[in-house]
Amino acid sequence: QVHLVESGGGLVQAGGSLRLSCAASGNIASINAMGWYRQAPGKQRELVAGITSGGSTNYPDSVKGRFTISRDNAKNTVYLQMNSLQPEDTAVYYCNADLIMGWGRPGNYWGQGTQVTVSS
Repeated sequence: QVHLVESGGGLVQAGGSLRLSCAASGNIASINAMGWYRQAPGKQRELVAGITSGGSTNYPDSVKGRFTISRDNAKNTVYLQMNSLQPEDTAVYYCNADLIMGWGRPGNYWGQGTQVTVSS
């Protein structure tokens, strides 16, 4: 079994910063892509940042220049540094990992989500 545990969400004023972390644990052989998604009330879940095993990153225009994704492969952990937060960034943020489990089976897993609320 594999678990993704997120931390770092909370309430922040507009213009502030937060750093999210997501640690993967369990029977993991290797992790390929990791990403952060968010879902606001009444909206579909959307990608906000992705990172490959080699460190290549991608962001939608809505967060480019404000959010930075990084990963520590030794710790099976991915981070999301969010700066210049705006009320429209308010959402539940989810971590996702595309990985190979110990017995060679591929899997895709989600964290439980962490709430980010930005007040104006």
